[in-house]
Amino acid sequence: MRAIPIILLCGVLAAPTLAQRGALTVPQNIGQLSQRAGSIVRGQVVSVRVEPHPQLANLMTVVVSLRVTQSFRGNPGALLTFRQFIWDIRDKYDAAGYRKGQDLLLLLNPVSSYGLTSPVGMDQGRFEISRDVHGTLFAVNGVGNLGLFSKIAAPQISSKISAASSSLVVRHRSGPVPLLQLEEIIQSSSGAAR
Repeated sequence: MRAIPIILLCGVLAAPTLAQRGALTVPQNIGQLSQRAGSIVRGQVVSVRVEPHPQLANLMTVVVSLRVTQSFRGNPGALLTFRQFIWDIRDKYDAAGYRKGQDLLLLLNPVSSYGLTSPVGMDQGRFEISRDVHGTLFAVNGVGNLGLFSKIAAPQISSKISAASSSLVVRHRSGPVPLLQLEEIIQSSSGAAR
């Protein structure tokens, strides 16, 4: 009987690791994510395919083409195509969660010498965009925006962002955030020009 609480506690603590498909990553806030990004873009996925890497045949990758609607860092042009290593065999069957028609905000690492990149912090740097019933656009990353604004000193960026965005930084813990405010905070914390 005494072992039951311990077993339940272990199950609860292990649950997040089951959801971490692929790679384990250190939690990062939006400032860290945006500063480490080689490119920051918003757009719609036009194609996705899983295939071996052209030079490293035993390495499975997902190739994503994104129609760019807005670029915050980098010069991707109208169509950005990138290749991401598949960390987990399950990602081979669902294209690592990318889908045609998906509206995304991506904070991508610099491209490696092998032509590979991925969102900074894996799911932390990949935001899916959706519209609520009022037409407002919201963004949420693969970890539910958990800790997205943690350890960000609001006074340091409050002079660079609107009062609504500054309030969001202070009060938000997890869940979707308004896209316009997220983009403003990314620009402020990364020095990205609009």
